[in-house]
Amino acid sequence: MARLVIGLGNPGPEYAHTRHNAGFLVVDLLAETLGATYWRDEAGSKTAKVRLGAEEVVLAKPQAFMNVSGKPVKKLLEIYGVPISEVVVVHDDLDLPEGDIRAKNGGGHGGHNGLRSLHDTVGDAYLRVRVGIGRPPGRMDAADYVLEPLRGEKLSRLEESVPTAAQAVVDILERGVDAAMAEHNG
Repeated sequence: MARLVIGLGNPGPEYAHTRHNAGFLVVDLLAETLGATYWRDEAGSKTAKVRLGAEEVVLAKPQAFMNVSGKPVKKLLEIYGVPISEVVVVHDDLDLPEGDIRAKNGGGHGGHNGLRSLHDTVGDAYLRVRVGIGRPPGRMDAADYVLEPLRGEKLSRLEESVPTAAQAVVDILERGVDAAMAEHNG
């Protein structure tokens, strides 16, 4: 049985450098470092197969918008026969300070539309890597904040958290969520 790592984000170049695409950025780095040779279109997602030790890992970026990402994730679970409890989901998190990374087992959606879609479609028993993006400044709307195109220093700050988040995913896959939590949840 393959392991499944899903990065949440929104498809399309206009969303590529937004906080909401933190999950895509992490999965892209994993694909690069683990030697993915190509992405294929599968079950409404971009997928790439890699090896981590003896295990096959399927990296996935659902190509539905965040608020309906549960549908392609459900299709991937069916195709690969992976139980939801073995899936690692990587997502942005407003409730964590910018740059903080946390591993987690299950939990609520906290108002995150991608997680809400997953909960409604496949349940909430998946493993998580949460990428902290902080709260919007002042009275800025949360949706505007997570979808704000980032440049310069703002983009650099998001990108700086990506390697740590990718390592948290590897730690979950190699050593389990408890070890990843002990390592990353400082």
